[in-house]
Amino acid sequence: MEPIRIVWGHATGPTEMSSYDAALADAGVENYNLVAVSSVIPRDAEVEIVGTAADLGPVGERLTVVQARATSTEPGHVSAGLGWAQSPEGGLFYEASGDTDAADVDERVRRGLAAGQALRDWDFGDPHVKVESASVEPGTYTTAVVLAVYGGSEPLL
Repeated sequence: MEPIRIVWGHATGPTEMSSYDAALADAGVENYNLVAVSSVIPRDAEVEIVGTAADLGPVGERLTVVQARATSTEPGHVSAGLGWAQSPEGGLFYEASGDTDAADVDERVRRGLAAGQALRDWDFGDPHVKVESASVEPGTYTTAVVLAVYGGSEPLL
């Protein structure tokens, strides 16, 4: 089983979509068709914190992800956060984002992850959280992303 890789990035652009594309490029996943899944980690999956993805396969293929994403034009900060905890039975991801600072998103991720853990009778290890935050540049869109990338890409056709 390939690992689940945690990647992140942030960027600005003249439009919402261009800043999102640039943030994906900062994370190394701009050349794939992202398919979002809910937040369950398979049993025995290895989660690696890598920052920027290496080559995950041919351009245009499908890439399965859990994604935290925030875009803003408002002065201040934009933050996206992804947390995870694992157990022998499996694990959970939890994402949060907003026009706020990293500490607020970190706290919301931890609260959500704790709520998800409380729903399951599993023995979870310590939680992990990655938050990407950026200052919003006046006159631009600013996007922050954190993604859990499940393995490599797969053909669409």
